[in-house]
Amino acid sequence: MKKIKLLIFIVAYNAEKTIQSVINRIPKKLSLIYDIEVLIIDDCSKDHTFKICKEILKSKKSYFKLNILYNSKNQGYGGNQKIGYHYSIKKKFDFVVLLHGDGQYAPEELPKLLNGLQNDKLDVVIGSRMIKKKNALKGGMPLYKLIGNIILTKIQNFFLNKNLAEFHSGYRIYSVKSLKSIPFHLNTNDFHFDTEILIQLFLINSKIKEISIPTFYGNEICHVNGMKYAFNIIKTTLIASLQNNVDLKFSKKYIKNNQIRKLYKNQIIDKLLVEAKKRN
Repeated sequence: MKKIKLLIFIVAYNAEKTIQSVINRIPKKLSLIYDIEVLIIDDCSKDHTFKICKEILKSKKSYFKLNILYNSKNQGYGGNQKIGYHYSIKKKFDFVVLLHGDGQYAPEELPKLLNGLQNDKLDVVIGSRMIKKKNALKGGMPLYKLIGNIILTKIQNFFLNKNLAEFHSGYRIYSVKSLKSIPFHLNTNDFHFDTEILIQLFLINSKIKEISIPTFYGNEICHVNGMKYAFNIIKTTLIASLQNNVDLKFSKKYIKNNQIRKLYKNQIIDKLLVEAKKRN
């Protein structure tokens, strides 16, 4: 029986202290079910993230096939994701996991998230820290972030007529088929990319499920400007809501049943992917 092709895509920026641990913690038993490749895209880190990843690759200590790419210019959190999802489409993967190189999301939870994906025939699985909010605090989430997460999510649920526990988790699994059906290349390169891609998936009626995961806040450095992030989240949510409830056309990224070009033919992202492969 042919194995499902799974890309574990790790976005990395200044993750020299954590990246090896994240790779090592990916459960080996997943290889029994999936044909796995681990893709790390270093987003022009200022530390030794890329060097450490290349050393892991050369040492052949990784249990899984490992591919390391490097953006010569910082593309931002959203821009880095665009390249990884473009890669998943070009290489014809079935599913792609979004994992963070700073270790904030536990790789050990992958089997549980993947089981939900397969058993319920889902398009998207989100690892949510907010289904059990008390556990988020126990896991070290600062109180102001917890409150901010709750408030923003309530606003988004109201305007989008949804009932998610959290819009702001960066631990996700997407079917590549669903990614091919949305114009994610039009999205922001900033941190609210995660909200924009969810809204696009809502618009094509994707089947989305949240699964509870533990929260872990360690010594990682947060690169998010909280006030700017909140403003962008509310702004993009309002635009999407107005566009689709009042039939106003503000943005091509939020057109229902969008039939804009197939994403694997997008020349701008393809050029960035080619550039990311050049550093040795």
